[in-house]
Amino acid sequence: MTSGFTCILLAPACAPSTTKALLLTAANFLASRAPLRTGHAVAALLVLEDGRYIMQLRDDVPNIWYPGHWGLFGGGVDDREEEVAALRRELREELELEVKDARLFAIINYDLQPIGLDCYFRRYYEVPVTTAAWSRVVLHEGSDVRALTGDEALSLPRISPYDAFALFLHHNRHRLKGSIYAAPVRPA
Repeated sequence: MTSGFTCILLAPACAPSTTKALLLTAANFLASRAPLRTGHAVAALLVLEDGRYIMQLRDDVPNIWYPGHWGLFGGGVDDREEEVAALRRELREELELEVKDARLFAIINYDLQPIGLDCYFRRYYEVPVTTAAWSRVVLHEGSDVRALTGDEALSLPRISPYDAFALFLHHNRHRLKGSIYAAPVRPA
């Protein structure tokens, strides 16, 4: 008997050939009626020395945003907690990764007042990660972790939309006309 949910078989892009393929389902994403908590959040654009991004396959559990989707590491900001402190705490808890440098890259604001909630932010920080630090990470949250090029990450079959947008902006930051990353405009 099938549940009627679409399943996607994802062959690992960067994993050894002995790694099993991952079965991603939409079961918890589409069918769950578990309450979701809103609040301010931080996320890390973890960038390796070779330019790849460290991505998390979120657990497929019903009470989190975008279960079974790929996304960036991070999480909620506790009351009276500074944002960078929250980012460091989350990366320590999720990966045993100690963050030295974190530079604010983008802020996405959500105004949910029309539906009786509040205004919330999701702040994205660019965090450089050395190859040595990457070799020491220990995954404590999520069902997988991978280092992927921007194109590979953005081509994943399920990626949380807000993280996909921030990742797209970062991966294409040199194309953002007028930004600090854009090439100077040559006079005609």
